[in-house]
Amino acid sequence: MMTVLRAVRSLAFFLACCSFIGAAHAQAKTSNAPWPKQAIRIIVTFTPGGAPDILARVLAESWQKSLGVPVLVENRPGYGGNIGADLVAKSDPDGYTLLIGTVGIHAINGALYEKMSFHPMNDFTPISFLASTPNVLVVNKKLGVNNLHELIELAKAKPSELTFGSSGVGTSLHMSGELFKEMAGIQIRHIPYKGRAQSLPDLISGRISMLFDNLSSSLPLIKVGEVQALAVTTLKRSPAAPEIPTMSEQGLPGFEATSWFSLMAPANLPPALQKRLNMLTRQTLNQVEVRNRLLAGGLDPAPGSPQELSKLIQSETNKWGRVIYRSGAKLE
Repeated sequence: MMTVLRAVRSLAFFLACCSFIGAAHAQAKTSNAPWPKQAIRIIVTFTPGGAPDILARVLAESWQKSLGVPVLVENRPGYGGNIGADLVAKSDPDGYTLLIGTVGIHAINGALYEKMSFHPMNDFTPISFLASTPNVLVVNKKLGVNNLHELIELAKAKPSELTFGSSGVGTSLHMSGELFKEMAGIQIRHIPYKGRAQSLPDLISGRISMLFDNLSSSLPLIKVGEVQALAVTTLKRSPAAPEIPTMSEQGLPGFEATSWFSLMAPANLPPALQKRLNMLTRQTLNQVEVRNRLLAGGLDPAPGSPQELSKLIQSETNKWGRVIYRSGAKLE
């Protein structure tokens, strides 16, 4: 009887061990599952043609070749970037849904909007800084101004009559206009658009007086004379257009508003995937051909670590929060 009992206990112990080993093996297999096994989506929160879209397509083209799976770019514009960002924030953290983050989404909207369906920092995993570009102030050629001083004088003579467009409420382009109003002591009305595809035609036709745009987006039209560039919003002139003076050197010392873009994933992305995506991003943007193409278009690529990106987001959140507080801007 004791022999049978010992045999039963031994069998039970053996089966338990087999079960434990099987479960551990399955868990290891899941954690080491190959990535990617399916198409990757990169969500762009603005219409095609702008800087975020350009960067997404550069990544998609490179990754599709190296990873061997489709890499799709989806444009989800609207609500200052919040629509597309919300989609990513609520996606599975599996590396298959990514976001081209912007200064608007991650450092401005949290202070500007009364209600947010996601947290600009806590609901995302930072992957890497991508690139920055100066914003540029361009005006309708028939406005009759040749420099920033003349524009400010015209705005003071016609309070609230002049309008400035941007690619959406809460974007760095919108904030560039708010900062301009504050530092110049003028009143100009904001006209938000879903993207440059709608705003630039209205500027050219004269429906709006001026537009803050990414230099990389407006540069082709500036070069052919369709619009008139008055100033870039960085402290130094851009190598892509050194003939355009800064806001700072035209009477608004210290004026600085840069558009920057990042790669983000949903929160709780596994660290191994975060590291892999960061490596892929660095490899793509550090290619000489890619760098030269982006620099020529007014974008300055500078991939970095997730930690560096987190520090930038916190710093920019503090800066633009103060601007929004002083301007009194709030949205539902």
